[in-house]
Amino acid sequence: MRIISGTHKSRKIVAPKKLPVRPTTDMAKESLFNILNNTYYFDEISVLDLFAGTGNISYEFASRGTKRITCVDKNFGCIKFINETAEKFNMSIDTIKSDVFKFLENAKQQADIIFADPPYNFSDEQFAKLPELIFKNNMLGNEGILIIEHSKHTDLSQLSHFSHQKNYGSSAFSFFKNV
Repeated sequence: MRIISGTHKSRKIVAPKKLPVRPTTDMAKESLFNILNNTYYFDEISVLDLFAGTGNISYEFASRGTKRITCVDKNFGCIKFINETAEKFNMSIDTIKSDVFKFLENAKQQADIIFADPPYNFSDEQFAKLPELIFKNNMLGNEGILIIEHSKHTDLSQLSHFSHQKNYGSSAFSFFKNV
């Protein structure tokens, strides 16, 4: 995996093979950030990265100037890798080792962009619980967006606050907004 743009453009990041992750592909990540670049000033926003895995998405935000980034993942190896990489690249990324659903049930912080990359084999109920908890707990800023990455075979359009979906290869991003 590599950082697409910003101060760390073209830097490669090699995660340990033993981590239980499926990083967002460079093609999908580049397409996503092209969309976000037209809406946000990265140095003025806060980001919450759920099911952060290797931290791939967070590094991209940090490289583009985002200073307030929080990664949540329940795997100790993932959190350790994110902390080590953020320190190596001098990136301001906070980490929380927690089950994402437990974190969301008790979370008090708001973010401008919440990115969630749960396992593709989540049930419909598990996918539905993400926007439900985020919007119930008012975690998204007024102009904010929730982005859930999932398989292109998963349809989240029936969920509350759904805005639209973009497909990239075998992956898809569903976008949710305050209405």
